[in-house]
Amino acid sequence: MELALTMREPNACLTRLHSEAGWTLRQFAQAVNKIATERGTPTRYQPPSAHQWLNGYIPRENTRPLILEALARRLHRKITAAQAGFPALPEEEDSTPGTVEGLIDLGTSDMDPSRRGVMGSALFSIALTVPDWPDVVGRMEAAQTGKALRIGMGEVDMVLAMTAKLSDLDDEFGGRHARPMAAAFLVNTVSPYLRADAPEAVRKAMLTAAAELCYLAGYMAVDEGMHGLAQRYYIKALELAGAADDHLTYCITLRGMSVQSADLGHGPTAARLGDSAAAASPQAGHRMRAFIAGQQAHAHAQIGDRNRALSLLREAEKSLEKAESQSRTIGRYDPAALAYATAQVRYELGDVKGSVASLDLSNRIRHSKYRRVQMRFLSLLAERQLEMGSLELACETWGHALDLYPSVQSGRCDEKMAEMSRRIRPHLGNRYARALHERAKPLIPPSRLV
Repeated sequence: MELALTMREPNACLTRLHSEAGWTLRQFAQAVNKIATERGTPTRYQPPSAHQWLNGYIPRENTRPLILEALARRLHRKITAAQAGFPALPEEEDSTPGTVEGLIDLGTSDMDPSRRGVMGSALFSIALTVPDWPDVVGRMEAAQTGKALRIGMGEVDMVLAMTAKLSDLDDEFGGRHARPMAAAFLVNTVSPYLRADAPEAVRKAMLTAAAELCYLAGYMAVDEGMHGLAQRYYIKALELAGAADDHLTYCITLRGMSVQSADLGHGPTAARLGDSAAAASPQAGHRMRAFIAGQQAHAHAQIGDRNRALSLLREAEKSLEKAESQSRTIGRYDPAALAYATAQVRYELGDVKGSVASLDLSNRIRHSKYRRVQMRFLSLLAERQLEMGSLELACETWGHALDLYPSVQSGRCDEKMAEMSRRIRPHLGNRYARALHERAKPLIPPSRLV
């Protein structure tokens, strides 16, 4: 039975939030189902459930965070249990292990199949405390060395090479299988290195290498829709980068957190994190500046700050032009990535046609080895082509995405295919839509079609 508690009267607080969201009861239930699917625990709420919540029935304890997150995304601000008229939720354990202990705990849980579902059920939090640079710079627990191990730059190079290999696997095939490998490597190899004896330069280089691997693990968790887990990896990356005095990885991580927030619809949080990344990178090179400014532009467009968004987009364009003669840097920011940022800015500002043109350009010039990203962005292009009324063109584009789909193991790609199925369902009278639907149906995981 769904309902655990009953109030004596309708929930005025939740009714007020529901009204502000502008949802129908069906849209309310669907928004909650979407959050549940993201965290790997699909639900099938229908309008009567939403009606009962508004009438004072208190949802189960594990459903309430889904409702709060759905409302937060819609209203672009944190919504507490009290604001929604719910009893307070149990607070999470207040434990603050040291950097290495926390890293071991995080990685061990992620690499253990029996724990992975629990890890993935953690929800994204817009109220997450993100440490500022002064809070993390140079800090590390005092007991940082062991007795039996001494490392040099050879071990650092090995960790960097392994991270690069895992990143290549993620780009081509998605993060579903690569992330547990990254977690095991963090626990079994990198964590002992962080405790080993080493010259100061080697110690800091290893901290940077560990931070980059944590950032990658967080990025792969985002790809699988495990947004709470991704935040935990990102925070560890910030801590490790600060301990290494590494501004670059710290800023890249903040930028990644901004991307995650924007993709989830939390524009104010995305703008704050993007602006923090820019503020923390006073000596950024041209490519790094383009990398950050492009994301800032997307975030500011999402909150309706048109002038700031367009100004940042121009800054990204100029910075990338100046960087083209330089060697590639971390972040892999290139013209295809800038075209994607331009597409997002245009879409947020209401220019669907311009967004389609920029997305098409981004997909045409992107290197074919980035199969996972290519498949996602082709799907996004098709969605916007359909918005413009170009059903047959959208079906053709979705067909190209479907060509790539069987070879990619990615939660976000699964969701894109499920979204395709939902969007073309009303058009099955069209032979192109019907053929695409029949071709896709056996490939999409049933859990994604909830």
